[in-house]
This record gives sequence, structure tokens and C-alpha cells, in this order.
Amino acid sequence: MMEAESSTAVVRIVNEDAFHTFFSSPDADVILGANDHTLFRVHSWTLKTTSGWFRSLFSMPSTEPQKYDMPGPVSLIRILVMTPPLLDQPLRLYAAATRFGWEEEAKYASAQSLTLNIYAPEYQATLRKLCTRAVLDLINLHRNRREGIRNRLNEQPFVTGSTVASCPRCRWKIDHHTWRELKYKVVMEMDVRPLGDTVVDVGLIAWPEANACWDAKCPNTECTCVLYDKSETLRLIRECIDSLPKTT
Repeated sequence: MMEAESSTAVVRIVNEDAFHTFFSSPDADVILGANDHTLFRVHSWTLKTTSGWFRSLFSMPSTEPQKYDMPGPVSLIRILVMTPPLLDQPLRLYAAATRFGWEEEAKYASAQSLTLNIYAPEYQATLRKLCTRAVLDLINLHRNRREGIRNRLNEQPFVTGSTVASCPRCRWKIDHHTWRELKYKVVMEMDVRPLGDTVVDVGLIAWPEANACWDAKCPNTECTCVLYDKSETLRLIRECIDSLPKTT
């Protein structure tokens, strides 16, 4: 492995040419660096089964490398977790960062995880590897964004209160069922993708529930007042989502 003073060279590697031809498996989970700056992308399983040193390293608790004065390997690992493939796998990055107590990397990974439905079956194995505090922090972040938008949509200046109201122009009785259906759709979308980008960039433009809301008019044929201001509602919802917590 590279010595600590050479490890910063890894940050400057930006293309696949840096990897050794025979050691560049794209699905490997460990990257090693030689003093000539050649990189080797290999599987941790291979290292653990062929080297007692690596077997000991990977089995150590997160604080052991620091305890035994091994800043080189730890600092190199910390650099490498912020490069592909972990950079593109936020839950695995979050697991590594929380295990070693790397707060900045953990916050970054938690923010990137907002594109994921962490409750989906394919992520359960990774979540089980997290310590209790780390997994609770992540679940709370996702839940708080969903509940945050739910609460905001039930407050002024959005339509609130009784399901039956009056047209602001003619005072004819109206029912805000299209708005209620759109709110439900927004909350459910935030549950599976709490980042909210699919709400503001796609959903509020293309969802059937959204179009029904923007097309809703007073039932009085002599009035037909449009009930909801589309552009203003989109702006307010975007502001609400932008104000939600973004990291653990």
C-alpha cells in the first residue's frame, strides 16, 4: 500500500487508466495504491483469504487502526471511500463513514441517500450492518422530510381546514378533494424518494393528480373561477422542500 505521504496522489486520479490491467474489477470494493501510483481494484474477500494482515485489518473495530498508530491505512481508506464505486453507493459509503466516525463523509452520504427508498428490500442487508444509532439517524432523516412536507402542506398559505369551502369569487360551495389527492401523492412520493426532485421537477407538472388540481374550477357555471394558482403553489412547495433537513 502507499505510504501516508503518497496517499494524496489518489485524489488526483480521475480516469480508469490508473488501474492495473489485471486488477480493475468494476464490482470490487477495495482500491490499493502502489508507490508508482498504480491502483489495484480488488475484492476485500480476496485480500482477507490470502493475507493474514488484511484479514486482521478488516476484522478490527473502527478505532483499532488509530489505537495501533496506523494513520496511513486509515487515511488512505478515508480518501478512497469518496471515490467510485462507493461514491455512487451512498448506503455503503454511509456504512463505512459511520463505522469509522467520519462525520463529514457520513453527512455527505446521508444527503445522497435521499434519492433512495431505503425501505426497499435491496437495501435491507446494508442497513443491518449499521450500528443502531446510525440507522436510526438515517431513518429519522428520511421520515422527517416526509413528515415535514406533510405538515407544511396542512398549514397556511395552503388550503387548510374543512373539506367543504366556498369559492373565493362567488361564494359557491366547493370541495377541495383534488388538492387533498395531490397532497397525498406528494407525501407518498417523498416517502420513496425524499430528495423531492421528482415532486417539483416532474410530479407537479405531469401527475394526473396535479393536472386535476390545476384544472379544478368553481362548479358554478356562471363563475368557473380557477381554484388553485399553479405557479404560486409550485413555488411554495419547492420552498418547503428546500427548507427540509438535508443530512443526518
